[in-house]
Amino acid sequence: MESDDLHLGVAQLAGLFGDPTRAKMLTALMAGKALTATELAALADVTPPTASSHLTKLEQGQLIRVRKQGRHKYFQLRGQEVAQLMERMMHLSAGRSLPVNTGPTNPDLCRARVCYDHLAGELGVAFYDALVNKGYIEDRGEETVLTASGAEFFDGLGVSLEPGPSRRPLCRSCLDWSERRNHLAGRLGQWVLDDLLERGWASRDLDSRILRFSDRGLAKFRHRYGLK
Repeated sequence: MESDDLHLGVAQLAGLFGDPTRAKMLTALMAGKALTATELAALADVTPPTASSHLTKLEQGQLIRVRKQGRHKYFQLRGQEVAQLMERMMHLSAGRSLPVNTGPTNPDLCRARVCYDHLAGELGVAFYDALVNKGYIEDRGEETVLTASGAEFFDGLGVSLEPGPSRRPLCRSCLDWSERRNHLAGRLGQWVLDDLLERGWASRDLDSRILRFSDRGLAKFRHRYGLK
């Protein structure tokens, strides 16, 4: 019976991801922002009632969560695990395309984007490579480890390296959808994204996952982390 329940659960989860409208909504939420049903309906190009029906299914399937603020309801991905699964499915989908398509056609989306709560795209991979080259992190394939020198470096930047209330790892590799190589996720990846946004080095598009660096901000980012 346990095996049957497991197979049923897998089938139900696949069904939730398999609908094109729900896939569009989940992809929109990959930017990490909380969006209303009206906003998600517009992004998925469906009517509000249709959007509401899909969002109910995603909530019941524990892929999204609802946050109420006043009279408004906002939807978010349920957590990092859902975002990671979405990123991997994008990678698999692109790899099965003929001809092979290694990511989005929009060059700005390829250059730098938000992957739930961390930096992705060309700059995300370049940042990850710079940390490896400096010996701040050790790449072990699907596992990424912060080294002693890396801990000293990030501690100097004001990063709290103590375990948080959640079990989320300090740093973790995430396979980049367009570059097909690792970028940095985990609490450290989130801190880096939050920090560069707070410093005004980059800004987020209102209606996409695109991250736009100013010339000055990109220079500052490259200098701080040693990007080539």
